[in-house]
Amino acid sequence: MTLPERCDVLILGAGVNGAGLFRDLALQGVSVVLADKGDYGGGSSAAPSRLIHGGLKYLETGELRLVAQSTYERNLLLRNAPHLVSPLPTVIPIMSRAKGIGAALRTLMGSTTAPRSRGAALIWAGLMMYDFYGARARVMPRHQMWHRRRALREIPALTPAIRAAGQYYDAHVTYPERLVLELVQDGLRAGPQATAMNHTALLGADAGRVGLRGPDGAEQWLAPRLVVNAAGPWIDLVNGRLGAPSRFIGGTKGSHILLDHPDLLRALGGKMVYFEADDGRICLAFPHLGRVLVGSTDIRADNPDTVACDEDEVGYFLTALRGLFPALSFGEDQIVHVYSGIRPLPVSEGTAAGLISRDHSTPELPADDTRPFAILSMVGGKWTTFRGFAEEVADTVLARLGRPRRTGTDTLPIGGGRDYPDDRAAWAAQMAEATGCTPLRAGLLLGRYGSVAAEILRAEGSAPTPLPDAPDHSVQEIRHILTHEHVVHLQDMVLRRTSLAITGQITEAGLQALADLAATHLGWDSARRSQELDDTRALLRTRHRNRV
Repeated sequence: MTLPERCDVLILGAGVNGAGLFRDLALQGVSVVLADKGDYGGGSSAAPSRLIHGGLKYLETGELRLVAQSTYERNLLLRNAPHLVSPLPTVIPIMSRAKGIGAALRTLMGSTTAPRSRGAALIWAGLMMYDFYGARARVMPRHQMWHRRRALREIPALTPAIRAAGQYYDAHVTYPERLVLELVQDGLRAGPQATAMNHTALLGADAGRVGLRGPDGAEQWLAPRLVVNAAGPWIDLVNGRLGAPSRFIGGTKGSHILLDHPDLLRALGGKMVYFEADDGRICLAFPHLGRVLVGSTDIRADNPDTVACDEDEVGYFLTALRGLFPALSFGEDQIVHVYSGIRPLPVSEGTAAGLISRDHSTPELPADDTRPFAILSMVGGKWTTFRGFAEEVADTVLARLGRPRRTGTDTLPIGGGRDYPDDRAAWAAQMAEATGCTPLRAGLLLGRYGSVAAEILRAEGSAPTPLPDAPDHSVQEIRHILTHEHVVHLQDMVLRRTSLAITGQITEAGLQALADLAATHLGWDSARRSQELDDTRALLRTRHRNRV
């Protein structure tokens, strides 16, 4: 891909914040280049709890503006990306009536230690406030408080030690990596002034130009008027490479595990349990793509390139689950996938990791005599608020460029959310009649790709060819991804374009089949195919515990 010699804005980092900003600026007609050293959404944006939520726990730290923004953005995403974001009923087990009020007040007043043992009175007050802040563009029911008998009737596997429970609604994103990709595709669709490159290394800055090396090895230099650093936990490293050292990031590691646990899946009944572990930290467990996702930890860490879920974290999760669901058994043999990432939080000394603000900011490194462009760094933020964060930064950029805003993004559908049917069953029936597929298959792909599913269903016809050991994915589907979705490496396909790794479906036979398809469509020779297989196997086994 050939880059322009000049552009208005260069965005470094194609996680959800960078991709959201890229789409927003492209829609305004700005000439913008997006580049990432890895894949789109392949860094911290691939390692969230897969929740789209308002941040109930931020009420404790008094971040009311963040809660208001987060609940609003959650409601917008339910409307703008209905194929990827869906309501998630959430249950909070309560172990006492009135405990935790004093600790919560101390946290609100600035205490740097996490509160513990949140009782029914505190939970009720928090859920009342959460409903209030979630009223803007509301799309989901208000909270309920349950007595002990009802809580155990709804989720019988819960420990009988509970005293009550609260239920409220947040949301779940099934494929966060695909949502990032769709933001990039939306930006590219906006016009020829937008360019995006994944697997592109930053070479440095010289004489007002920034050097990039693309996946084909070609080096190119371009002169931006402004640089936005959206590299997440790599922000300080990127600024240093640009000749502008900074110390903005003080991130924490969040790890998760995926369990193949049919008993727990049935016990949850489609709900998330949001609970307090013995050390006062908040944990969660909810159904995700036929597995149970459990998370998350919050440990200070600073190397995003080597971050991984360790044995202590796995043990922490399993111990917490045994305490909450004492009638069920839990063991490491149930784990099909693990993942970990570093949250790009601001530097914060002496504060408990769980209390570091999830709000966002955009500190500026001004232009100087050796670097004619300023650098804006997108620090902090949370997955749910990416659109609002991008809008704020885009408005700053437009003001710098002297350009008006053409369009807003608050009601703009994302990717396959465009032309999404109001009646999913009717759409599936129509596609079945038109293509010969089954309504079940049409509904499955609609939930995976949104309105884009129609293209894949037409390619599959009445006889999709299943992948080995993963019959819910087809050869035709993979060919469509290889043709349209910027795949460079086999890992892109296994970890981000599909859910094969996270659900534990990827096997040696499936991996070989994907490598064959990629080699054919991307022009790999036998040596490249073998190298891609070796690299992917190693990554899946060492970083993600996949049994491949």
